[in-house]
Amino acid sequence: MDSLVSLLAQSLNGNTFQRLILSQPLQATKGNAAKVTVRPVEISGETAYQWSARVGPQETHENLSADQLRLRAKSLFGVTFGDAHLFTSEADYTLRKKPRGPLRVKRAPSSLAPQPVADHNREKNYLIPVGKPCPFLTEVGVMLPDGKVRPAMYHKFRQINRYLEFVDDILQYLPAEGTLNVVDFGCGKSYLTFALHYLLTTIRNRKVSIVGLDLKEDVILDCSQIAKKLRCEGLRFEVGRIESFQPASFEPSGAVHLTVSLHACDTATDDAIAAAIRWQSDAILAVPCCQHELNESLSRDLLPGITGFGILRDRFASLATDALRAKLLEVRGYKTQILEFIDLEHTPKNLLLRAIRRKTPDPDGDAYRHASFAKLKSDLMLDTWRLEQALL
Repeated sequence: MDSLVSLLAQSLNGNTFQRLILSQPLQATKGNAAKVTVRPVEISGETAYQWSARVGPQETHENLSADQLRLRAKSLFGVTFGDAHLFTSEADYTLRKKPRGPLRVKRAPSSLAPQPVADHNREKNYLIPVGKPCPFLTEVGVMLPDGKVRPAMYHKFRQINRYLEFVDDILQYLPAEGTLNVVDFGCGKSYLTFALHYLLTTIRNRKVSIVGLDLKEDVILDCSQIAKKLRCEGLRFEVGRIESFQPASFEPSGAVHLTVSLHACDTATDDAIAAAIRWQSDAILAVPCCQHELNESLSRDLLPGITGFGILRDRFASLATDALRAKLLEVRGYKTQILEFIDLEHTPKNLLLRAIRRKTPDPDGDAYRHASFAKLKSDLMLDTWRLEQALL
């Protein structure tokens, strides 16, 4: 439609273009995009327009020139898509057109604040940067020998760096000298265990004693072989259960400075937190997974308008479980936060509990924390639950 092309040309020529969204497909054809979003990006000092098309769960990206964008928008609006939303720094435009129907155009004040053009040539300042070879990332298949990240593993690369940012933030609460003792419960393939070792030893130049614990013998064997090949001093892997692990092997005092539990399933997270609390670990990082326990024990009379729907009951139970964990950690002497671990688009299990043990007594605060925890249990119509029982 000429009206969209005209408005689009004005915004492009006047440098006011911010975003274009094409939506409302006029024909439900398999393989066609349900929505297209266009935004400006900077590539090698030149402005291009990133065309992002979503087909089912997949999203494709293509960079267009201004002329290519105008031609493509003209060919699709009113033919493939019925709605166009053009956002500029001067005004927002909503255009609607159906085949053989009239064109409707609405103008509204600009809703988007002026934004800098995204620079695709500038990488985020990761603790493990792109382009610098990292032995353990190469060994586990995330990075190529030249330091480039494998395209299919970029989400894992981002997750690893995000995790290292959380660890780096809490190093100030761990002993400044001597060996750092760390337990990683349910380490699995140990991408993040190796990342933790790399951060502490290679980047922060600390001496460590790290134990990766898992029930799967074949996984532990593979991880042990990688650690030996990479000469990861102070890193070992063991087969064992969370509740039976003894920190006495840590020298000199048997203290555990950092306890990690990432995606330990269901009540395994509770077992890991309980162990960390008993050891008075200085810091705890836990990313819970598959919180089923509370789903089965919540009263049917609790918020039936929500819990009466299976999927909502499951999500509500997961959030309630993590809230209970955070409250109990507060009661047991930890300053606790619940943070987003990684973008929700990569995994729905994206919450991280970060707990730092308080060093000074706080009787007044303790009384409030006990009351708050009791209130939450009462609101949930809950007498007791796994983590609380594990600490009796």
